[in-house]
Amino acid sequence: MKDTENQLKPWQNRLHEIIYEADTPAGKFFDLALIIAILLSVIAVMLESVTGIYTEYRTLFISLEWGFTVIFTIEYILRLICITKPHKYAFSFFGIIDLLAILPTYIGLFLLETNIHSLAIIRILRVLRVFRVLKLTPYLSEANILTKALTASRRKVFIFFSSVLFLAVILGAIMYLIESASNPSFSSIPKGIYWAIVTITTVGYGDISPSTDLGQFVSSFVMILGYAIIAVPTGIVTVEINEAMRKATSTSTQACPSCSHEGHDTDAKHCKYCGSSL
Repeated sequence: MKDTENQLKPWQNRLHEIIYEADTPAGKFFDLALIIAILLSVIAVMLESVTGIYTEYRTLFISLEWGFTVIFTIEYILRLICITKPHKYAFSFFGIIDLLAILPTYIGLFLLETNIHSLAIIRILRVLRVFRVLKLTPYLSEANILTKALTASRRKVFIFFSSVLFLAVILGAIMYLIESASNPSFSSIPKGIYWAIVTITTVGYGDISPSTDLGQFVSSFVMILGYAIIAVPTGIVTVEINEAMRKATSTSTQACPSCSHEGHDTDAKHCKYCGSSL
């Protein structure tokens, strides 16, 4: 079976190096240009949602929309043709995001002559263009490190939040027993749980507050407890971030020419996801 490198033509290999890798001047320039285009397109989407601005500069916004759509369409096609398994990218998370970023504009062509309800649907679909900003993630190594850290700590964080939820249920029940007889705000245990969550998280809306001495004493304890609890997930994620940064120093920016996955070791000869040659 031929290696992946031999299955790609020289111009495809060069294109893959520019689009999927960031360790060359051409690759860095492509990433920078793409980030600028994404940010400008998202800014255009936000300004377009302001009725007064859109009414005055409607022609400009239409031109910008088609300009960005053409740019991202070309980028999407180039990403597909410079890997040997384009379906891997097309059905990946960022491949779907890329597709969602350009579809609404083309759908608008087919619904342009329909009634006002169809036009309203198109305006809603255009909000999907904001998802272009998610494409910034692969070009920010710090964001990748944070993503890996959050993924690695998900079980610990889940257990922590589960414990906090159980604590809120217990505190809500206690406050219901203390306050329900004299305070109509604590009319049920769910109301007490709502108060406990708002107090533990130090949000403190103030719409529900205890009126008895014992209830206020318990509230003081819960408020102090809330500050102590906030530090726990921070410590968990910080440890995982340090571990992810340590691992990141031993990986390269090289992307697999077959499946476009990154995160390979610097001395890797084959992709650890699909086995193709690097």
